[in-house]
Amino acid sequence: MTAPASAPNSPTTTDKDPYLRVNDLRVQFPTEDGVVKAVDGVSFSVERGKTLGIVGESGSGKSVTSLTIMGLHNTKRARISGEILVGGRNVVGMSEEQTRRLRGRDMAMIFQDPLSALHPYYKVGSQIAEAYKVHHPKASRAESKKRAVDMLGRVGIPQPARRADSYPHEFSGGMRQRAMIAMALVNDPDLLIADEPTTALDVTVQAQILDLLEDLQREFNSAIIMITHDLGVVAQVADEVLVMYGGRAVEFGTVEQVMRRPQHPYTWGLLASVPSLHGDSDADLVPIKGNPPSLINLPTGCAFHPRCRYAGRNGDRSLTEVPELHQVHERGHLVACHLSEADRTKFYAEDIAPSAGVAQ
Repeated sequence: MTAPASAPNSPTTTDKDPYLRVNDLRVQFPTEDGVVKAVDGVSFSVERGKTLGIVGESGSGKSVTSLTIMGLHNTKRARISGEILVGGRNVVGMSEEQTRRLRGRDMAMIFQDPLSALHPYYKVGSQIAEAYKVHHPKASRAESKKRAVDMLGRVGIPQPARRADSYPHEFSGGMRQRAMIAMALVNDPDLLIADEPTTALDVTVQAQILDLLEDLQREFNSAIIMITHDLGVVAQVADEVLVMYGGRAVEFGTVEQVMRRPQHPYTWGLLASVPSLHGDSDADLVPIKGNPPSLINLPTGCAFHPRCRYAGRNGDRSLTEVPELHQVHERGHLVACHLSEADRTKFYAEDIAPSAGVAQ
């Protein structure tokens, strides 16, 4: 993966190009109360074999971004602009039929709740076989069924031939998530989007699912987007991290940069609000005060300023001027914050790092 950049002039790509490139993506939903600016000028890219973690609270724009990449929004109800280049092809503006041909074969998605994503009236194996046959219309019913059984075995389902004839409610939560992964990978897609894939699972099953995704990524060389609110998951699986707030990107960098040397006060808040094995065991967790902003009526200037304890340190810029992403001293590490780098280093070292248990 590379830092956000402008789009290539040609739709052709090479092995060195990012498989997914998102440029200035904007997604708005007109409503009776006003226009919801769900995603507001987000750019990023992901290479094959790499994992991008997208983190943020509910309402930050993470899931809307992923659904837009997959072409799952109703274009009659959503205003979408910018570029989403998947293997050099721009998804924005594609017809529904063109996007449908990409889904499953070139890109696939693992949804947060497999019980609602899987059809309750059809056997698990039949649903996976159907997903395969959509892109392989010449495959026989027996070939499609064999492919489904093979994929169930590959994702660690015991006795896959027998369990293929089970219904979703007969699977445990972890097995349903594995079945969803099997369905997503049945056509060997180059891009896999996982939207909170471990939220409802216990920690043991969660670790198994993350290990499985890592193993399958090595096998298929897929580009993966991991959407989550769990910074522990990001630290374990991501190569690079995009932090979103109020529909915008506020920080971007390698997992080492963002987790060890975060630059944005919102990222500091996320880190300080989760327990650490390395910090003071008696220290209280520090929640981020306030609530995420309304995407219909975003605050002026920096959207995070009503919740930021440092908003007044730079005059009124936070209230009047929207900060743009800019590079800090480390190459590829980007932040959208009006604080000077010297102030960010000072405030983080004094106020955040000790309670977050981050090595300095």
